[in-house]
Amino acid sequence: MIPPLGRELVLTVDQMIEGVHFLKHDAPDLIARKLLRRNLSDLAAMGATPLGYLLTVALPKNVADSWLEKFAMGLAADQQEFGIALFGGDSSSSLTQISFSATLLGHVAPGQALRRNGARVGDEIWVTGTIGDAALGLRARLGELLDTSGFLTQRSLLPTPRLGLQLANIVHAAIDISDGLVQDLGHICSTSGVGAVLQSHLVPASPEAAAFGEAMLQARLTEGDDYELLLAVPRENAAALINCCANLQITKIGYFVSGNGIDIRDGTGKKLPFSKQGWTHF
Repeated sequence: MIPPLGRELVLTVDQMIEGVHFLKHDAPDLIARKLLRRNLSDLAAMGATPLGYLLTVALPKNVADSWLEKFAMGLAADQQEFGIALFGGDSSSSLTQISFSATLLGHVAPGQALRRNGARVGDEIWVTGTIGDAALGLRARLGELLDTSGFLTQRSLLPTPRLGLQLANIVHAAIDISDGLVQDLGHICSTSGVGAVLQSHLVPASPEAAAFGEAMLQARLTEGDDYELLLAVPRENAAALINCCANLQITKIGYFVSGNGIDIRDGTGKKLPFSKQGWTHF
């Protein structure tokens, strides 16, 4: 059994809580599903198989039964999709806020857990899926840009945890991208005692995100909520990684070096001076 992992969701009547990215008009079932999927992504980043979860709720008196019914339907949908069960939890009242906290439980074979601290100099940096869709989707939900297809908005509302990949003995380190690609790469670097070169032109973008061009590059690489996997992979294991991921898009975007910190470079090798790295919890 691996240690339980939990992420909390707090909704207020009038505003989004930064770093959580839920808005008051979001559908209750999607809120429930994202609450679970954010935590399932943590299990995926450790190579674990999910078993179930604990749910703690705090509700004000004015929450409608219909809202809670839809929230419960969202939980049920993802319980079925990911083969997990609600083990228990706790409930309480609150004055003004709706608060949910989910703690996911999973298991992994002894010695097979993926960690953040194993990256080595010379390892390649690989990432699943596409990066930045959720960040741009959140901006669309806030009315800051136009998402004509709805794809970016959907990626913001309903991430896909990359469960089931057999990455043990293939990768040296792994983390899921929640705080932002650059920030989470920094977490691997700091715990592993290495630096990194991130080649921005190689970071995969969906056609919908790519349409916004270089103007949104920093947003895509730093604003997070992707819930894709960021991996440190020995060069000789690249073919095994690609085979393991099968039909899931997997892209090499840089490499680890001696030293510390992250150099972000464009296709010409020029350093990009980003003004921020990503979401900071404290």
